[in-house]
Amino acid sequence: MQHLHRTPLDQLFVLDIETVPCVDCHGSLDEMLRHLWEHKSESLRRQQGYTGRAPAPEPLPDHLTAASLFEQAGIYAEFGKVVCVSVGYFVFDKQEELWRFRVKSYADHDEKLLLRDFAHLLRLRPHFALCAHNGKEFDFPYLGRRLLINGLPLPPQLDLAGKKPWEVPHHDTMELWKFGDRKSYTSLNLLAAIFGIPTPKDDITGADVARVYWEENDLPRIAAYCQKDIITTARVLQKFRGEEPFRDEHVVYADAVGVPMRRVV
Repeated sequence: MQHLHRTPLDQLFVLDIETVPCVDCHGSLDEMLRHLWEHKSESLRRQQGYTGRAPAPEPLPDHLTAASLFEQAGIYAEFGKVVCVSVGYFVFDKQEELWRFRVKSYADHDEKLLLRDFAHLLRLRPHFALCAHNGKEFDFPYLGRRLLINGLPLPPQLDLAGKKPWEVPHHDTMELWKFGDRKSYTSLNLLAAIFGIPTPKDDITGADVARVYWEENDLPRIAAYCQKDIITTARVLQKFRGEEPFRDEHVVYADAVGVPMRRVV
């Protein structure tokens, strides 16, 4: 994949985000958002094949009510929020002649503070490109939308509106694996398995994040889950480049070397 070699490894941020519904439950939405979520729910029901046009309409199945579907709200920037951004970057160790991977997480209940600090990091390295798994369809646009919603300026890497595809330097490991096949969706777990990379996120899954956040109030657990994802994404990226991935002992956690992760309590 010659395309990947145009971006030096040490000029690349690998990232992942964790998102949750904007409030703890459907009943906590204000009146306008509750009304707009009902419209969104109608679309979600149609996607699942439910039209409600049977000759004798029956009550909605429990899993298709607006309240039940609100569990999915975290994947929509208009109805969700970011609770963690994990970022990693490669540093070449000249003494040992190997790549190390530095990892840092921004996790906070205050989304605006989290995004402000993350955007500051991007502005410090405006020449850095971004990489994520499914980043072009999820992480990058979600971050851009939430920055605007919070009244924050877009850093250069996320100011993508109006740009042509070839003007966007970012990498997406899922897109790269498609090889032009637009019908294919391949999870990060599957790529990790076929390349012999340890499976990421063995503690919780994406489906658990909202519960862990709203019911258990456990941001450190979510951050640890998110960090595993960027480590795996970085290793998949190295495999795509024809390189041997870094080992566990070559991962450097920022909070373990005196660079504190944003306080999460």
